[in-house]
Amino acid sequence: MSDIKLIGIVGAGQMGRGIAQVAAASGYQVVMFDVNEDGLNFARDFINKQLDRGVVKGKWEQGFVDSTRSAISQTTDMADLKDCDLVIEAATENKALKFKIFKQLDETINANAILASNTSSISITEIAAVTNRPGLVVGMHFMNPVPVMKLVETITGLETSSETIESVEAVAEKMGKTAVRADDVPGFAVNRILVPMINEAFYALYEGVSDARGIDNAMKLGCNHPMGPLELGDFIGLDTCLAIMEVLYEGLGDTKYRPCPLLKKYVAAGRYGVKVKKGVYEY
Repeated sequence: MSDIKLIGIVGAGQMGRGIAQVAAASGYQVVMFDVNEDGLNFARDFINKQLDRGVVKGKWEQGFVDSTRSAISQTTDMADLKDCDLVIEAATENKALKFKIFKQLDETINANAILASNTSSISITEIAAVTNRPGLVVGMHFMNPVPVMKLVETITGLETSSETIESVEAVAEKMGKTAVRADDVPGFAVNRILVPMINEAFYALYEGVSDARGIDNAMKLGCNHPMGPLELGDFIGLDTCLAIMEVLYEGLGDTKYRPCPLLKKYVAAGRYGVKVKKGVYEY
């Protein structure tokens, strides 16, 4: 299990393509899966642009970029992941969808492979329970943007084996990341703290404490945050922020985690943030 060479990525969105790029750049062979071929092609083109930009800036040699490119293949057939040593799921933050994917992976991927989820809030124990290999199911929560951010939260479900968690932490470290282990509780460590702050910023906006720019500038200039909480929510995706708040509210049963009505309204209107060019701000 510790000899991981071939990594599968499920989902070619913002997180999946970032994980694929970093894994390939770290010497792993990567198979990127998505049901949407256009999404796969967009991810491939995006990765290629990032790599080319690195050459122009003198960050990487052309040979390194060429080998990174050649290490990534893509597919719309999950069966092409069957020989992977590790599969990292990076699909939408939706519990029913993740359960469906893990059932399919469990039936498709070789029985000794580790199945990891990039979920930012959903219980690893619950995900593992839909498989026949709960000891081999683990959380690997990468931060966005993956090529830049150094943290990977590793999450142990109730049945996750010590060998499994040690294996994925070794993978994270080979990718140049720092692994921080978190217990399987709603929101884990990062989002237990971060997303309620974003939600509170929405309450401040909702209650007229200040306008959006005022709230963001107050946190940037007063607390030395590199990005204001409302701007950060747009960057993460307001739909994702709402989904995490709902998991926290449901899982912990504390009213302090109640999603702000204004956040819910933005999501209902389809104003998800940067990815649709409109959230709290327009892009």
